[in-house]
Amino acid sequence: MRKNIFLVTLLLLICTNAITQNELDKFIDDWHFSATKANYETYFGAMDDSFIFLGTAPGERWSKDEFSNFSKPYFDKGKAWDFKASNRHWNYSKNGKTAWFDEDLDTWMRDCRGSGILIKKKGEWKLVYYNLTVLIENEKMKAFIQLRDEKK
Repeated sequence: MRKNIFLVTLLLLICTNAITQNELDKFIDDWHFSATKANYETYFGAMDDSFIFLGTAPGERWSKDEFSNFSKPYFDKGKAWDFKASNRHWNYSKNGKTAWFDEDLDTWMRDCRGSGILIKKKGEWKLVYYNLTVLIENEKMKAFIQLRDEKK
């Protein structure tokens, strides 16, 4: 009997995790797609008021309001950015109210990686943090450093 209860509990946890992962994959896919379609309200509506965005350039650490102000002209022109995500991995807090992920991205900058954190507030998921990183192979790092130093 104990074994059956354990197996049923384990099965429920696995199914719940799969549902959550599908729900959150759709959430992040829709978030990326809203930028592709320059849907400002949907894109910024997915973010919590405490949202922080780390961009690829030095100094790009924006609050939601700062990132919104920076991004608005791009959205107003009808063309923001187009990120295609793949290879996304999820982790969850024990209470199920925090989820964090990393994903590979195909962008105009070529291969990038994004990572983010979502929280569940009043039954709704909100993005609180996103970090966009350009990928550079280790063997190319010295050449990259030289390029950066040339600007100084």
